[in-house]
Amino acid sequence: MSLDLNSPPIGSLQRSGRRLTTRLDRSERRRRARQDRLTARLAELYCIKGLLGEAADVVSAGWLQHHWFAVTSTTGQRSTVSAYTIHLAADRPVSDACLVGSIVHAAGGPSTVHTQLVQRTLDLTWHALYEDAHEPVRWCPAPPVRATHVRDLTRWNDHPRRTADQVVGLLHTAQHHADVQTELVHVR
Repeated sequence: MSLDLNSPPIGSLQRSGRRLTTRLDRSERRRRARQDRLTARLAELYCIKGLLGEAADVVSAGWLQHHWFAVTSTTGQRSTVSAYTIHLAADRPVSDACLVGSIVHAAGGPSTVHTQLVQRTLDLTWHALYEDAHEPVRWCPAPPVRATHVRDLTRWNDHPRRTADQVVGLLHTAQHHADVQTELVHVR
């Protein structure tokens, strides 16, 4: 039996084999994590698009300005609700809603205001109003920036010459932006 002096020792082969396996495992974990992130983003865009469609239906049923909602009490009295009195809409039927209110209402009402779905739907709606569809959406702006975006949407809704059809049109444009963002996710 001859001994090949050029071959690495057996222990060295086992260690390099383990390193290779570890590297492959790590690479596979990264690939799967990336795939999971992409799948989650696609699922979220699908939900956002559906929420925008429901919000358009809410506005079509009844739209208002200068308040988020109009609610009806058990006695039939109609009252308006703003961001500061939103708790009043928790257990009363909503008859009318503004742009922002329609998104909140379509998502399930006042308790959903701070959910990721509502916040990102508002982000996409702002993007549809002010940005090009093919630009990436800024999904997690700083809280003061996001609050400014909500004020921008509210100010746009409350413009004296605004119509319900324009609000519904913006919500449909935002749905188109969701489709474009979906395509951008597929490209990555």
